[in-house]
Amino acid sequence: MTTAPAPLDFPTDTAGWSAFVTERPTAAAALVADVDARLAGADGAGLSAGERLELWNDADLALRQATGEVYLVSESHPDAAVREAAEEQVQRLEALSAGRLLDRALFAALRAVDTDEASASLDDDARRLLTQVLRDFLRGGVDLPDADRERVRTLTDRDTELSLEFSRNIRDGRREIRVAPDALAGLPQDFIDEHPPGDDGLVVLTTDYPDLMPVREYATDRATRHALVAAYNDLAWPENDVILAELLAVRAERAGLLGYGDWADFETETRMIGRGTKDGGAAVADFLTRLDEASRSAADAEYPVLLERLRRDVPDADEVDIADFFFLLGALRNERHDVDAQLVRSYFTFDRVLPGLLETTGRLLDVEYVPVDVTTWHPDVHSYDVVRRTSAGSELLGRIHLDLHPRDGKYTHAACFGLAPGVTGRVLPEAVLLCNFARGYMTHDEVVTFFHEFGHLVHDILGGDQRFARFSGVATEWDFVEAPSQLLEEWAWDAEVLASFTADAEGAPIPAELVERMKVADGFGRALEVRRQLGHANVSYHLHVDRPEGMSGGDLQAATEHWYRVTSPVQPIAGVHPYAGFGHLTGYGSCYYTYQWSLVIARDLLSGFTGGLLDAEAATRYRREILEPGGSRDAADLVESFLGRPYAFDAYRVWLAGA
Repeated sequence: MTTAPAPLDFPTDTAGWSAFVTERPTAAAALVADVDARLAGADGAGLSAGERLELWNDADLALRQATGEVYLVSESHPDAAVREAAEEQVQRLEALSAGRLLDRALFAALRAVDTDEASASLDDDARRLLTQVLRDFLRGGVDLPDADRERVRTLTDRDTELSLEFSRNIRDGRREIRVAPDALAGLPQDFIDEHPPGDDGLVVLTTDYPDLMPVREYATDRATRHALVAAYNDLAWPENDVILAELLAVRAERAGLLGYGDWADFETETRMIGRGTKDGGAAVADFLTRLDEASRSAADAEYPVLLERLRRDVPDADEVDIADFFFLLGALRNERHDVDAQLVRSYFTFDRVLPGLLETTGRLLDVEYVPVDVTTWHPDVHSYDVVRRTSAGSELLGRIHLDLHPRDGKYTHAACFGLAPGVTGRVLPEAVLLCNFARGYMTHDEVVTFFHEFGHLVHDILGGDQRFARFSGVATEWDFVEAPSQLLEEWAWDAEVLASFTADAEGAPIPAELVERMKVADGFGRALEVRRQLGHANVSYHLHVDRPEGMSGGDLQAATEHWYRVTSPVQPIAGVHPYAGFGHLTGYGSCYYTYQWSLVIARDLLSGFTGGLLDAEAATRYRREILEPGGSRDAADLVESFLGRPYAFDAYRVWLAGA
């Protein structure tokens, strides 16, 4: 009789956490060493193809679980010393993972399986695993000459080290500005009440989201908006100048040694856009051009409306910049469609949004979230078991942890962190949201973000019933992973859904007619928002591909400002350094295009809900065809299974036109 896997137990004190982030990686490394010795040694010759892959999976599972644990702690633990210790272990484990792919004896042991006779006994999952692992070895540099192979090892380890330092500087880089009380004009009264003047008579505003989001959307004082947005655009500057310059150089050299034209070619080989080729970077450029062509005329029509509205407040304004953008969109939506963003905000309090989101996604995905009283890394964290009720009883699918409010030393954006990859009968899937939402009223944008990130979370859990750790959870091609989350955003725009958990001061839910006006109003500015995202994608891509020799901080600033300026009529703030705080430059590298690529698919997936967003039959098919397979099938096949056809660009084009 087998024992069902149990969730992780977290330490209860600092000493326990220090042990947690050192002893568990050490145990994982020891297990990996034992597996590798068996595979590459004399014993490995007597192993069947399936046994070799199962051993590889054992080591892969240990590495992924240990890395997920320490990576989370490095971004969330309140004790700086614990975070630092965890960060050291992330680097150690990443180096171990990369080093295995340079081990020729390991490669030979697994390549021996790749013969007709040896692989005849493998099922589809095992053959898929074998194909991807052998590809990883080649991408890791295992077949290079000795000197080049060792240089790749050095560069790979340095990439990890620089990426961790880049992220740490962003995490620790919160900025503050001080303004006079009257500079808060236009902001909600509860916000003003929460920001009293200090002894110097000035109000402190920080670059944390609960300050940044309301200020950029509601502050009528343009100087206040500009000061705070400019401070946000200088996060981690100048610290990250030299780090990013070296990171780009490291990636360019590594790509060249591995036989790729540039870093984008290397990254896209394993993604939908690259289709297994070594020159997929050109496809990124083509896709960005296609987005440019699809959105340009609509954006050119929207921009003069923004500029005219700005000139009503600032008669001599000659351009709209990013510090004006969200405020002007809100003002126009109010004036044109009677959508008052502050009125909308008054319906969304955190203590209602959280249970509302849980109830909505639980109904959609046929799960329940059962609160569990467990010790975690901070008292703010809400933990839940994800359960499905069946005629035979309750099935525990996984556990989630929600760490949703800002604090010093914590990850500063919103993201899902995998904690434990689900492997059937062995490891229960666990995942974590690290977000920075307000504790009181939330903007509707924050609610949409919450639904988006929760989409990653449930994908990790529902896709966590896999035989191989590699395919567990959000393990599809990297340019598909945003699509399920972007799809889930739609439920944050549905009047019936919102009515189930919103309330004003008198307890009345948000009116359906207001939600409909919000949806109509959201159509204006959509093309400009796509251009803003396209600007991020251009910066991400071109910093990696066009990198001049010896790029300095000044070159980075000039190149970044150039790509934002030529991409969108809404201009960047001159002289700031947004690349220094652009966290996606580590994980997404040259491939920020992913957000729009995935959105093309998400808009098409929505067409599968022909009976409405709460259609149970469509929701069940979506769960089974898109989420539960994890990475065990190609993303294009998942989409075709759900839609009954390949995905297409048409729905995105209609949405972009404002529908």
